[in-house]
Amino acid sequence: MTSAVSAHHPPARLRAAGACLAALGGVALAVQGRINGQLGLQLHDGLFAALISFSVGSVLLLMALPILPAARAGVGRLREALRTKALRPWQLLGGSCGAYLVTTQGLTVSILGVAVFTVAVVAGQIVCSLPVDRAGLGPGGPQPITLPRALGASLAVIAVIISVSDHGAFTVSGGLWWAVLPAVAGIGLAWQTAVNGQVRAAADNVVVPTVVNFLVGTCALALAAVVDVLVRGWPAPPPGQWWLYVGGALGICAILTAVTAVRVTGVLLVGMSSVAGQLIGAVLLDVLVPAAGGLSATSLIGIALTMLAVGIAAIRVGPR
Repeated sequence: MTSAVSAHHPPARLRAAGACLAALGGVALAVQGRINGQLGLQLHDGLFAALISFSVGSVLLLMALPILPAARAGVGRLREALRTKALRPWQLLGGSCGAYLVTTQGLTVSILGVAVFTVAVVAGQIVCSLPVDRAGLGPGGPQPITLPRALGASLAVIAVIISVSDHGAFTVSGGLWWAVLPAVAGIGLAWQTAVNGQVRAAADNVVVPTVVNFLVGTCALALAAVVDVLVRGWPAPPPGQWWLYVGGALGICAILTAVTAVRVTGVLLVGMSSVAGQLIGAVLLDVLVPAAGGLSATSLIGIALTMLAVGIAAIRVGPR
């Protein structure tokens, strides 16, 4: 009984550590986004940039797997969980959500703009995280939708709206209904975090769900790339700068931190902490490697509000 309670209600210090870990993964995602964006510009195709990033990550993980005894043992436990149906095959498909997000980005950013796209994704992710936690789809078990969690989720969405407001006005060159696609992608991210956590629990290893995530994402992106070539033709030749190909390694860091943290924080706090990390990473990039537009006050306000939102959502309500 004690172990079950502690698994579902970890100490506050452990939850805080998990949130910090997820935020670190968010910083990695921000850097990865900048790198993959630059690679996409040079290839004239963001989908192929994502495919290269996922492929590099998959190769690195497959090279590391044979030399990690704990990961090899985790693969055996994962097989056994699938054989006994303790884990369902559809729970291995979390990586497809990342592939769908990238595809959606290529389809809708030019229509919606960066601001509307970002808000749609984050809103879908954070709002869906509440029922995902409530249903117990993650490894931490069911978590109720309390007032602090609902308020924190709402404040996080507002914070992102403020943060991206300097990316140009929220004008849409096409129908606003296109925002449904990135919103669904955000919902997929919440589900991806939950099922990746379940794979981690079944394998009792953090590397195994990361490998599965990258392999599934690479396969999904490869299929999308075939369609892309048939419609648009081949991308430009790959550039020679080595640093444009480290996005896969950063993606590994992001997935590792998320699958580690979700057991103690739940899906909602992982998503909110990751968003906070992405905003912090964007500010650090604007300071260290300025891009068009530079650092803005709205970004700093957004970070502060997001951190406040995480703190509110972490408040426990009810008996200990």
